[in-house]
Amino acid sequence: MATLQDVSRLAGRLPEVTEEMSPRGHRAWSVAGKAFVWERRWHKVDIRRFGDTVPPEGPIVAVRVEDLGEKEAVLEARHEGFFTIPHFDGYPAVLIALPAVAQSALREAITDGWLACAPARLSERYLDR
Repeated sequence: MATLQDVSRLAGRLPEVTEEMSPRGHRAWSVAGKAFVWERRWHKVDIRRFGDTVPPEGPIVAVRVEDLGEKEAVLEARHEGFFTIPHFDGYPAVLIALPAVAQSALREAITDGWLACAPARLSERYLDR
């Protein structure tokens, strides 16, 4: 079981990451001004779209992916805790239910999200080390 503290720790280990708090109290982690992981709370419309299905338990984070092809591949891998909702259709990000995700899968997703948003010079330096 992962927590938002785990997300903060994992994201904070990556180069040049900043953590911000939205006016509504949602946390987000960015590199070069681009959010690559952020806290995602359910909106009323999200809950209505689940219908009779119970939404995944929170906390939930959204994590950027390189493109829609990668999003499809991540979701097809069927890692526990990974999912999407209609609000994210056409957007390169996946949702992760922290209580259900393995630490290793969370670490990989956060790192991949960072790589999708980091400037080339920074990501190349990170991958070379």
